[in-house]
Parts: sequence; C-alpha cells; structure tokens
Amino acid sequence: MSERKLISTGSPFEKVAGYSRAVRAGNMVYVAGTTGYDYETMTLPEGVTDQARNCMETIKKALADAGASLEHVVRAHYYVTDQSYGEEVFKLVGSYFADIRPAATMVVCGLLNDDMKAEIEVTAQID
Repeated sequence: MSERKLISTGSPFEKVAGYSRAVRAGNMVYVAGTTGYDYETMTLPEGVTDQARNCMETIKKALADAGASLEHVVRAHYYVTDQSYGEEVFKLVGSYFADIRPAATMVVCGLLNDDMKAEIEVTAQID
C-alpha cells in the first residue's frame, strides 16, 4: 500500500467532519469537495463566480501542497445549487482548465447551507 499524505487548509470543517482537504496516495491526489469559503477570513462571497474562484484557488493550493498542480487534474466534479449558475461556473473553471481539459461533470443539487452556491472536487494524477 502506498504512503498517504494528508493535506489540510486549516478549516475548522475538516476536523469537525473528519476529512482532509486532499489526500495524496502514490501518484494520485484526491481533493475533497471544496466550497467557496475564503479560509483565511472564513467568509463566503455572495456571488457564485466569486465562490467558484475561491474553490479553484483553494484547490490549487491543496494540489501544490500535495506536489501537484492543476495541469495534473484528470477529473473534475462541479456542483451548483441552481441551474442558472452553470454558465458562470463553466466560464470561471474554463479560465483555469481551458488547456488542461479534464473529464468533468456538473450536477445541480443542494449543498450544506443555503449560502453555498458551488462546490468543486478534483482528482489529479502525477506522472
């Protein structure tokens, strides 16, 4: 079994819910569903685009802490709470993934609280 490296953002949610922001196992990095909080200030922007940007920046940092980057992402899942958010989120994630083009899925669903509008999770493979 390959060694596991646990990555944390320091978010209080991680300890309460018993999860890591990301886990590196061998050459794979699994980044947990990431909502739009700014973990330095523990604030959540109102707009879905700003939330999605915070998701991607948190994911970028978690990947870097695991020795990976966005270029290693092979799979992405986008969750939005309203179908009307799809286009905004696609534009934002497209600005990060336009040349990387991971396999991706978007799902319209409920999230943990009503202020959350987007959540993103990714899987990366380090060559």
